[in-house]
Amino acid sequence: MSFPPQFLDELRTRLPVSEVVGRRVTLQRRGREFIGLCPFHTDSKPSMNVVDDKNFYHCFACGAHGDIIKFVMENEGMAFPEAVEKLAEMAGLEVPKETPAERERSKQRNTLHDVLEHACNWFEQKLAGPGGAEALDYLQGRGLSAKTIGHFRLGWAPDSRTAMTQSMKAEGIDEALLIEAGLLRKPEGGGDAYDYFRGRVMFPITDRRGRVIAFGGRILGDGQPKYLNSPDTPVFHKGRVLYGLAQAREAARKSEEIIVAEGYMDVIALSQGGFPQAVAPLGTALTEDQIAELWKLASEPVVCFDGDTAGMRAAARAADRALPMLKPGHSLRFVTLPQGQDPDDLISRHGAKAMRDVLDAAVPLSDFIWRQELTAQPVTTPERIADFQTRMRARIKEIGERTVQESYADMVENRIREMRRAGRETGTGFKRGDKRGNKPSNQNVTFVQGNRSNIPAVMANRQQQIVLAALINHPGLIDELGETVGALSFADPFLDKLRQQIIEIALADSGLDTEGLISHLTRLGLSDACNGLLGGETLGHAAFARRSASLVQARAGLTELLARIGKPQLEAQLADAERAVAEEFSEASWNRLASLRSALASLNSSSALEETDMGRS
Repeated sequence: MSFPPQFLDELRTRLPVSEVVGRRVTLQRRGREFIGLCPFHTDSKPSMNVVDDKNFYHCFACGAHGDIIKFVMENEGMAFPEAVEKLAEMAGLEVPKETPAERERSKQRNTLHDVLEHACNWFEQKLAGPGGAEALDYLQGRGLSAKTIGHFRLGWAPDSRTAMTQSMKAEGIDEALLIEAGLLRKPEGGGDAYDYFRGRVMFPITDRRGRVIAFGGRILGDGQPKYLNSPDTPVFHKGRVLYGLAQAREAARKSEEIIVAEGYMDVIALSQGGFPQAVAPLGTALTEDQIAELWKLASEPVVCFDGDTAGMRAAARAADRALPMLKPGHSLRFVTLPQGQDPDDLISRHGAKAMRDVLDAAVPLSDFIWRQELTAQPVTTPERIADFQTRMRARIKEIGERTVQESYADMVENRIREMRRAGRETGTGFKRGDKRGNKPSNQNVTFVQGNRSNIPAVMANRQQQIVLAALINHPGLIDELGETVGALSFADPFLDKLRQQIIEIALADSGLDTEGLISHLTRLGLSDACNGLLGGETLGHAAFARRSASLVQARAGLTELLARIGKPQLEAQLADAERAVAEEFSEASWNRLASLRSALASLNSSSALEETDMGRS
């Protein structure tokens, strides 16, 4: 009995080799691969390697090698049809019965690959010819090199209804095949077929093996739609394919990272900018099939969509689809690009390091959905807070895998307890009349005539309040000095918690203005604290922290204050970190050292900037 090749490919795609082998062999993860005792010979130490990305297992001792079908056949003594039927049941697929018609369709699919490859070559030739000058200018204007254009096989579809049709027919390709491949379209009301892609820069879409299966086209000028994908065909299903996958596989395997960008140009810009491990969905939110494909390349793909409203919506839909699929060790992480910027903007303006910093700051899915629900609507009353908690608990129940669901439940309940504790500290936890974000009552700080022992503590407390007030009134300074503020620790537990929350909010929602930042803090039940920090009792001591101060004044004052209260603390931490690295080098100790150096450098560079700006003014 034979099976359609496309069905067997789908079976191998749906079931990772580690999942099939792992039912019979205890596997341990080693980077991107798994190792275990080989079941095909007496194995005393793990000699079998399982590589999901390449869909095979291999034993370095006895030479056993194959895919999921061969493993089931040899491990369980099954014939080929039995092994396929068992795997199909595991994958939830119906086993097709190959008929003469199905055999004909299989031949047609092979022919379609040939036709699409031929079309890809034609589009590439048109881009390189005289008629492709405008398209080539556009691509070069976007900063793409000739090497990058060739690597992604970009092309040009002339603005003609028949140019490709005539060329393909001259090569002996039947019109029906061109229609089946999604290259021609037949009018519904009848008439001659016309070229589907016209006047567009062409982006070939390939399967994971690099075979051309479809195209995307970007129009030049103001026409609509801006981007157009091939229709679904026997070889192309939009929801199952990731753009750039064939080019990204090797880099993703080596880096153990896969970046999910929003569109074709984002993938290409990332690749040219030093991040070849990038892919993109095809104009839609990530689907379940695409998430499963991503997990074959990395356990925690990084979703990196644009920082606009559409990008945030797409990221939220990706989170919604991933939740029910979560399993131990597999999730998503999310980064938010600055408002109005895409990866191309970030890399071209600030360099690859800026992109690397954004990726390294990716938040886990657990944090993303927490913030998603927290910002969905205000949490300023007991009823709204209760509604938020109910929604969070409901989200957790969407997770199908029991141990992951339990871990999420533990995290959420811990955070809810923290919210309640913070609410008590900012509400009834204060002394009567003290609801301004000043020292909580449990600190018992008093300052009266004749008792001068608490003066240093009170002054330190006031300085910390001024730092936070300056950041709230001038949130643009968080980009410049946030790393320094983030590395500090305030003696007052409440102000230290508030410091952390301001930094976290700014990281999650870059580009916030003062009102937006206050709105986020209000949703956390911190409106009284904000009112206190921004009141005359705090700002009376520091004009630079007021909203009316210019950015230059605010930067100068805040830099000076941080240098006074923070530099000694950072230098002491840096000395400790250097000793720790010298005594026992580890990734964690080195990262801490690098972070502290960066925080001090940020403070020093801001001081230099302050002097330059003050000199100009």
